[in-house]
Amino acid sequence: MKTYNVAVVGTGAVGQTMLKVLEERNFPVGKLKVLATSRSAGKTVTFRGEEYVIEETTPASFAGIDVALFAGGEASKIYGRAAVEAGAVVIDNSSNFRMDPEVPLVVPEVNPQDVRWHKGLIANPNCSTIQMVVALKPIYDAAGIKRIVVSTYQAVSGAGQEAIDELRQQSQQVLAGEEVTGKVFPWQIAFNCLPHIDVFLENGYSKEEMKMVNETKKIMGDDQIQVTATTVRVPVFNGHSEAVNVETREKLTAAAARELLRRAPGVVVVDDLAAKAYPLAIQADGRDEVFVGRIREDFTIANGLNMWVVADNLRKGAATNAVQIAELLVQEGLL
Repeated sequence: MKTYNVAVVGTGAVGQTMLKVLEERNFPVGKLKVLATSRSAGKTVTFRGEEYVIEETTPASFAGIDVALFAGGEASKIYGRAAVEAGAVVIDNSSNFRMDPEVPLVVPEVNPQDVRWHKGLIANPNCSTIQMVVALKPIYDAAGIKRIVVSTYQAVSGAGQEAIDELRQQSQQVLAGEEVTGKVFPWQIAFNCLPHIDVFLENGYSKEEMKMVNETKKIMGDDQIQVTATTVRVPVFNGHSEAVNVETREKLTAAAARELLRRAPGVVVVDDLAAKAYPLAIQADGRDEVFVGRIREDFTIANGLNMWVVADNLRKGAATNAVQIAELLVQEGLL
């Protein structure tokens, strides 16, 4: 089997999950480099039973690398183009290139064909966008989509390891009756919900909300879809949940939508109200599928559906989707 030299850039929650997913999915890794900032350089990580020393990222780090998986943050802005110039295909989990018209924004279950026109850079979409479009793709193909209204309930792991630690610390403080302290979120996250993810923009929406608006249109290849979003951080360690209301262009019953979703790649339908079965973040944790349930018609409009969509944001919402893109590149002979 042909192997490929891989670099993983970033060793936070997403970077660690990328290494785990590469191993679990048996991606044909030849040589592996684990890159990060000078703060992490010298530490070690384990991959396939071997220890790897984390190296400080420099423009020269990408010599001989076939695929560079950037876990997020500013690294791709600084080193992404250098990696491409060195001959690597960059799959970037940050928002730095997502809306660049020269850069494909790919979810393999939705628009796999877009990897074919990459010019060295491929963007991984926002975590909340990924799981929503996986659930909506079969509905779009069957009945078209006119409008989407989505409210998200996003886990703290989407804000990194420090956010996970902060929720754990604050929960302990609250239960012990101690003063609550924190530095990651602007307000207490333990036992609380914050309608504030990323910065607020002049239009009153947060950057996270506008990511969902703009990325959905690009991934689906349809600028006519109307999207509005409210994104909320909730005191859940891992796993994003979404209430999605969709207005289709043609009538689609809940039963028909349920059957389409049962057959859709990457989707698991959990929708048995009598058994109190519906998607839960704790059940999606550690899984790569998108879970969909509470599928029902919106009786306030002629062609409306409501659904509840849940996925592991570190895996399908970030690391797994990136590795699936790399697998697509192998399948298409694009490496």
